Amino acid sequence: MGGELAPGTLMPSETELADSSGLSRTSVRNAIRQLREWGLVRAEQGRGTYVRAPRQRVRRRNAERYQWEKNRVLLDEGERLKTGATEHDTGLTVDDLKFHAEYTRVEADAEMAAALQVDPGTKLLRRVYWTSSRHENAPLTVSYSYLPYDLVAANPDLLDESKEPWPGGTQHQLYTIGIELDRIDDQIRARPPSPDEAELLDIDPGVSVLTVRKTSVDTTGRVVEVADIVMPGDRAELVYSHKLQRWKT
Repeated sequence: MGGELAPGTLMPSETELADSSGLSRTSVRNAIRQLREWGLVRAEQGRGTYVRAPRQRVRRRNAERYQWEKNRVLLDEGERLKTGATEHDTGLTVDDLKFHAEYTRVEADAEMAAALQVDPGTKLLRRVYWTSSRHENAPLTVSYSYLPYDLVAANPDLLDESKEPWPGGTQHQLYTIGIELDRIDDQIRARPPSPDEAELLDIDPGVSVLTVRKTSVDTTGRVVEVADIVMPGDRAELVYSHKLQRWKT
């Protein structure tokens, strides 16, 4: 035995682990809690703690990713169909993924009106996206996207959730109505998940989520989309690389 437990294996009890390791039950309990927070084990009420299979990880290099998405806009549809943003972040293929989209029309509340720089009550298109691996039930991330409804209504296809997943993503959708993005601003926070998020993302107690508030600004300075991306903290990474100018000598 190499000291490794296969996925799905029931772990020894706290007492057994304490006896075999020479640690106190408190130390063992704390170690198991840490393993849960890392997503390595799963506690099931009344049954015990089981070793998890490795979870699919998401690694978003957002600075690179946004330019990559913009470059894809001008490709033909066949090229845009070959791979999407989730494949870019995970290394999975299109055939490995399941995609879900829900579209609704809502009115901007005060917080979203301020983010989009529109009046409260303005009609918005709210889009909820998630993608999951065919080998796991839990989504990899969940995105809540908001766009001014009258803006995207210029292309009726952009109001139809059955058109998803759209080859080339949001930047190509905006391109169809004559919009080019100038920049995307990210605001990142960590927080506890809501009960609904914990259930949907299959997050164990003690695991936080990372949230990215993504604000897309076009070449005229207009905010055209605000999206909140929610990522499980036990299997997501955000990676940024910034080229620094050299000192003049």
